[in-house]
Amino acid sequence: MSLIVHHLNNSRSQRILWLLEELGLPYEIRHYQRDAVTNLAPPELRAVHPLGKSPLLEDGGVVIEESGAIVQHLIDTHSTGAFRPAPADALRHLQWMHFAEGSAMTPILLRLYTSRLGNAAAPLEPRITEQLESHFAYMEDQLRPSGHFIGDDWTGADVMLSFPAEIAIMQGMGEHLPKLAAFVAAIHARPAWQRARAKGGAYYGY
Repeated sequence: MSLIVHHLNNSRSQRILWLLEELGLPYEIRHYQRDAVTNLAPPELRAVHPLGKSPLLEDGGVVIEESGAIVQHLIDTHSTGAFRPAPADALRHLQWMHFAEGSAMTPILLRLYTSRLGNAAAPLEPRITEQLESHFAYMEDQLRPSGHFIGDDWTGADVMLSFPAEIAIMQGMGEHLPKLAAFVAAIHARPAWQRARAKGGAYYGY
């Protein structure tokens, strides 16, 4: 077996497992657990990558980091066409792949970090809230009638955007973001996602 996922519990690594299940690829999972007090990844991950980040994918002995790069690699090299965008949608697909981590995750992570500061975070909260709401509203607006972000079928962009969409619904915004709520529900109904969830474990309430 040449594909190995270094999987941290309660993390964005889960969407890599989902894509692997969708593509029907054999893979091995190496599990890592967050510290119960700090919520940080264990030092064992640094043996694989100096920053101790997850997900990491080993493919034939090559370690690939960053979720977007892993998703792109899998659909480019291990897919016969599934989850690839049509050529005409390639640029838009690339933009959404970067948006998922480069834009959407910034206010999500700020909220996560400042939640530990108590009242000290109060000056930042209005700005963080505004950014969360605007990014989620943008995603809601851009979802196509098909229920996807690109074209009329599943692509790597949907995989990447699944995590911020799940966070939006987890934070109770589903009533105001019905298309995103339906997007998340459609993902969770997929047998491949359910298999990945069983292998990877619960994450962020899912």
